[in-house]
Amino acid sequence: MSGVRKRKLMAEINVVPYIDVMLVLLIIFMVTAPLLTQGVEVELPKAGAEPIDSADSGGNADPLILSVDSSGNLYLSVGEDESSPVDSERVITLTSVVLERSPNTQVLVNADSRVAYGKVIAAMVLLQRAGAEKVGLLTDPAAIKKLEAG
Repeated sequence: MSGVRKRKLMAEINVVPYIDVMLVLLIIFMVTAPLLTQGVEVELPKAGAEPIDSADSGGNADPLILSVDSSGNLYLSVGEDESSPVDSERVITLTSVVLERSPNTQVLVNADSRVAYGKVIAAMVLLQRAGAEKVGLLTDPAAIKKLEAG
């Protein structure tokens, strides 16, 4: 038996397949990430307001957002097609349905800085007629930091 050598077990892991999988996942995420950010293009007004805490919404992570673009068109973040304008009656109907199902839903207005003040107020009145007790306004805090730094 002195002529028979025992084979030593190889205890190395080949990581090349894992690297291949990671690269494929990286490419998939890089392609799909820009597709996840969709919505209405608005230029938010600049204000130094504090961010809204998601705990204030009573555990509901998705707020109801009514967008007003520079032309005064209304877009609601619920419904079949969020990127097409809706009329005021549709805003009231959809908002009241959402607030009946989840009364703690945050209601926010996302208005372009170039839109007339009266149109923003009219949008807020529509939301209040639908049953929203509190309506918040979205702003662009990054622009304020740039103004303060410069």
